[in-house]
Amino acid sequence: MAYHKVNADQRAQGHSPYLDNDELQATALELEWDMEKELEEPGFDHFRLDGAVQHHLGNLQSPDLDLEPIQPSSSPKGRFQRLQEDPDYISHYTRQAPKSNRCSFFQILKVFCTALILFIFGIVIGYYAHKKCPSPPTSQEPNNLHIYHEILEEVKAENIQQIYRDLLQFHREDDVDIAMKILVQWSSQGLEDVRLVNYSVLLDLPGSSSNMVTLKSSGECFYPSGQLCNRETKMLHSQDLYSYAAYSAKGTLEAELVDVQYGTVEDLIRIQAITNVTKKIALLKLGQSPLLYKLSLLEDAGFGGVLLYVDPCDLPKTTDLADKGFMVSLNSGGDPSTPGYASIDGSYRQNRLNLTTLLVQPISAVLAKKLTSLSEDTVPKDRCIPLQLPATGKKKISLNIQSFTTYKTISNVIGYLKGTVFPDRYVIIGSHHRGLDTYGGQEWASSTAIITAFIQALMLKVKRGWRPDRTIVFCSWGGTSFGNIGSYEWAEDLKRVLQRNVVAYISLHNPVRGNSTLHPVASPSLQQLAAESQSFNCMEKTKCSGSNVSSVQMQGDSDYFINHLGVPAMQFSYEDIKTSENSGFLSEALFPVHSTKTEELDPTFSLHETIAKLTGQVALHIANEPVLPFNALDIALEVQNSLKGGELDVPQLLAAASRLRDTSELFQSDEMRPANDPKERAPIRVRMLNDVLQSLEKSFLVHRAPPGLYRNILYRLDERTSQFSVLLEALEHCKLHQSNETIQAALSEVLNSINSAQVYFKAGLDVFETTLAGKK
Repeated sequence: MAYHKVNADQRAQGHSPYLDNDELQATALELEWDMEKELEEPGFDHFRLDGAVQHHLGNLQSPDLDLEPIQPSSSPKGRFQRLQEDPDYISHYTRQAPKSNRCSFFQILKVFCTALILFIFGIVIGYYAHKKCPSPPTSQEPNNLHIYHEILEEVKAENIQQIYRDLLQFHREDDVDIAMKILVQWSSQGLEDVRLVNYSVLLDLPGSSSNMVTLKSSGECFYPSGQLCNRETKMLHSQDLYSYAAYSAKGTLEAELVDVQYGTVEDLIRIQAITNVTKKIALLKLGQSPLLYKLSLLEDAGFGGVLLYVDPCDLPKTTDLADKGFMVSLNSGGDPSTPGYASIDGSYRQNRLNLTTLLVQPISAVLAKKLTSLSEDTVPKDRCIPLQLPATGKKKISLNIQSFTTYKTISNVIGYLKGTVFPDRYVIIGSHHRGLDTYGGQEWASSTAIITAFIQALMLKVKRGWRPDRTIVFCSWGGTSFGNIGSYEWAEDLKRVLQRNVVAYISLHNPVRGNSTLHPVASPSLQQLAAESQSFNCMEKTKCSGSNVSSVQMQGDSDYFINHLGVPAMQFSYEDIKTSENSGFLSEALFPVHSTKTEELDPTFSLHETIAKLTGQVALHIANEPVLPFNALDIALEVQNSLKGGELDVPQLLAAASRLRDTSELFQSDEMRPANDPKERAPIRVRMLNDVLQSLEKSFLVHRAPPGLYRNILYRLDERTSQFSVLLEALEHCKLHQSNETIQAALSEVLNSINSAQVYFKAGLDVFETTLAGKK
């Protein structure tokens, strides 16, 4: 088999270690091989891909790009590696045609003598040079795992604990002041490029006095915690002041209270069958599905207000929050006054004071019990009975909400550790700092302490001369509790850059929210890396064993990167064991937790250390491996699993998923596996392969999704469901409105996403086949 290769390393000194598109095309077109002999090899038909569906791609760089069915070789090592081992390998630059075919005897003799003298002279020089200078070491793969181990060894529980306690000294300071101190802290660790990025955004803040709920039958007035309004306890009043729903409608509503339980479609169908719900107040439990989705159903049904609470039966037995109010945000993301674009000077500000027509008020379980007339004495001690309004008797209440909107400055801290090989490729690690005073507990200090400890360990290695291949970007976000405003504004500001450059997002949102079990969440392409990292870093005492990686919706600032940029994301956290199947999405509530709560959960900070090492291990792998550690086949398997066992059995979807799996298998075996051999890592090939891997998940962003549901359909709603969320919601919508129009639209979105991904994989294969191989 004839095989001709241009050595990508033969470049001018000082050239960038990666090539731009023009250079990539020019060099790639010089790589040629003869495909005819390969097509005749035995066993070739074993993996023939069904080519029944052909797609025309007009945007690919090669004008003669052939999209015939791709047929992989039978070699277990992949086609590219087998060609490397071909004995007929010839370089374009090793042969030159002679200028003349005729030489005189004297010319030949002269050339022979000259060559003989040079040969003898070369032997003498080589002999002495070899004695004085040791031979250079043979090229080998750097021991990255050893480097990672050295860095992560410096991440210690006592360091994280000290940083955590230092952060708690920032008492009653606003967002900008805390961000500035984090900037100083990161800079003191040696991080060279740290910036403070400010945005003026619209926040919805509590009023000067607490919101109130009044029971009309008795005239009793209650604060959200359940305390009577005539009680003057400053601490309780302070907590009640911050028990509110940001961006709720404002005003007073007097209406009948209707128990809608979790606000599911079944609950609404049941309620609407027995009563008219127009302008009434719903008594709603948090959990089971996203709050914004449930509120959209209640708003469409005609409700005027909502009292929101957490049923004690859904909380772990070790958690006692019955008398606590809490805060929620009704903002789906970013500055509400600049939806879809950054809040920079000169931006048009829309008048969006309320993001819903509903008056929404969070209340404690204690107040919910009073409204349901359930006394403490009637609750058995050995088991938990879910709260429910009695079937008989109507309760009329008055709800008063008086929060206000104002523009405030929120700050992000952004630090860069520039890469040496691919400096234009970013691995982002994100934590957040304190937002609203009093609420959110101390988990912000946990996440900031972990990211700071990792920076500290990393910079010790950097000071000794090491650097990552890709740029690592460290972010501490502001405005997270109001709807991930800081991360949204920064990402909207740099959207074009991030679309091209971001490789992965690693979240440190609320890393230690319990101490029972490790809960890793990762996009399908990163699940394998997450599982491997656990086996490297988890010890028995930190309870990592048996934890399964899942792709479910997660809270926090990863939202924009997952749902608008299609970036693979990952998050490790410790949680308490869930006591109910309705426990999902309870973390949407921000409770006032006392400052010692974190140290009660993890007194030795060993859980913090484990999270730091898991996060660091993943970040180092993604930042340093020549080929991105993303798994294309796992995406296809996740798609197939999401179509199994559902109510919708659509042949077109199943066929598209099958084609996606075949193509991704082919891509993984023929391109990814050989590229992991250091002998085959031509810079051009690696760069092209990584460009394909970087955009694997972008095909799965649907244009629209119901409020609270991810636009990235690869993420399931929670651990209880395995189907695509948009299809599940479409089925629910059909039950509620007796129309299948939403189902047809959702099916079309999912089908187009799967088909787009399959075309993307196949186009990537064709580029390697035709462009790099120089197809004749």
